[in-house]
Formats: sequence, structure tokens, C-alpha cells
Amino acid sequence: MAAEPGRLGPVSDATNADSNDPTSGNAAPGRSAKKSLAVNLGVYTFARLALVVVIAAVIVGVGLLFGVEVPVLVAAIFSVLISLPLSLLLFKNMRIRVNESIAAVDEDRRAARADLQSKLRGEDGKK
Repeated sequence: MAAEPGRLGPVSDATNADSNDPTSGNAAPGRSAKKSLAVNLGVYTFARLALVVVIAAVIVGVGLLFGVEVPVLVAAIFSVLISLPLSLLLFKNMRIRVNESIAAVDEDRRAARADLQSKLRGEDGKK
């Protein structure tokens, strides 16, 4: 199923699992969305940090090729500045997955809160 232009499709089955379905693998409602968020955020963070390290190594390496000793702190600062916009371009799909995971966790939290509020009001759905 293709997503419409401007609308993002599902990222994975983990973020769209039905918490009421016993075959979905959810131990508790929202558990797979939180796990998916943790995994996606970890991968995105690692990719961005790796990009900073690679750019810093390139800066130091190019400096050594030209016979200039670049301090590691200076290379690190420049690599952070260079990697900020570069990571937005290189890791767009990862960033979108993180945003979708955040939305799924937020939706689970809203649903749980609405359910709790209805139970506190005495509207548990039984008449």
C-alpha cells in the first residue's frame, strides 16, 4: 500500500501493532511503539555521532596530509558544525522514522489518558 503524497505511510508493523491483538507481540499497550522509538532514536543518534567522528577524522587526516597539525578539539568543533546540516540531508529517512515513532507513542499516551479520564468519570463503556 503506497502512501499518498504529503502523507507518511507506516514505518513498520511494530509501530502499528494492535495492542488488543494477542498475536501482535505487545506485552502491554504501547510497549512496541516505545520499543520502536527507542530503537529508531538509538540508531539515529549513533549515525549522527558516527558522522561527527568521521568528519573529525577527515579534518585531522587532511591536516596531516598538508603537514598541518589540527588540534582534536578544533576538528571536533568543526565536525559538529559541518555534520548538523549534513545529517539533515543524509539521515532524512531515519529522522522521519523517529518522528513517526514519537507520534505513535504520543497517540498511545493520549489514548491511555482518555481511557483513564473516562474511567474516572465512570464512563467505562458498560451500560
